[in-house]
Amino acid sequence: MVYQADNHRYENGMQYERCGRSGVLLPRVSLGMWHNFGSVDPYERSRAIIRYAFDHGITHLDLANNYGPVYGSAEETLGRLMDDDLRPYRDELFISSKAGYDMWPGPYGNRGSRKYLMASLDQSLRRMHLDYVDLFYSHRYDPNTPLEETLQALVDIVRAGKALYVGISNWPLEPLRFGIDYLRCHDTPLLIYQGKLNMLYRNPIDEGILQLCHDEGVGFIAFSPLAQGLLTDRYLKGIPEDSRMAKQKFLRPEMLTDDLLANLKRWNEEAQDKGMTMAERALRWILEQQGVTSVLVGASSTAQLEQNLRCVK
Repeated sequence: MVYQADNHRYENGMQYERCGRSGVLLPRVSLGMWHNFGSVDPYERSRAIIRYAFDHGITHLDLANNYGPVYGSAEETLGRLMDDDLRPYRDELFISSKAGYDMWPGPYGNRGSRKYLMASLDQSLRRMHLDYVDLFYSHRYDPNTPLEETLQALVDIVRAGKALYVGISNWPLEPLRFGIDYLRCHDTPLLIYQGKLNMLYRNPIDEGILQLCHDEGVGFIAFSPLAQGLLTDRYLKGIPEDSRMAKQKFLRPEMLTDDLLANLKRWNEEAQDKGMTMAERALRWILEQQGVTSVLVGASSTAQLEQNLRCVK
């Protein structure tokens, strides 16, 4: 059956926020495709999640070259979805990808060189069956490559028509400040910064990154908003056998200290007093921070995505 997007997709409760001092509006909740959309995941489940997201006003899909697993397969999933469902709606979508982490063997498949960034984006476009991305990021700071080389590659990518905007992710404060100035002077203003931010990890606030973005008219989008599940009710009664922590996948059992568990229980009680889940409270906390444009959520099911979307209702 041919996919027909919900005619009321922009009336289903999603809110949109201007991204810095640009003309771009992003949904307050965006969909990250880091996990659950790779070649190891059922295509029809990924398809159902993407359809649900778009039908509920999520216009921003966030990817990177090595998202999967396996590397590149999340972009391949999106390419298949473009062909199967989303091609008629391309101009309603804001699609981003990134390069910076390891992608292929050898000295040119990693970090921040011009060669790597440009080759990686060409590969990403082929995998996603796209002529351009709306947003292309330098995925991480590379201290061994001159900042001018990385930044000029971003400028030239826009000039080549392969991306409409550029972003920076996971850069320290001073290189970020330099990048903002460089890109502005080369007529390619930085659209957005992507950084890890949640109630347990507040470094972008403490280090001044969020304030700098706000002052310079740069958007900010937060990833890992639920701290890999810690900021849900998942661990309030211990470590479930099937959890990421039990499998030591991104989380380790020793991280769940007595002090942390006490804080989680307190935050959960405060959320319940307000008629919210812990996850909803954690997402709302991020969106309440000055300068935050959007929050990236992952989802392994439409039900999970529906729960996360309650933070904007």
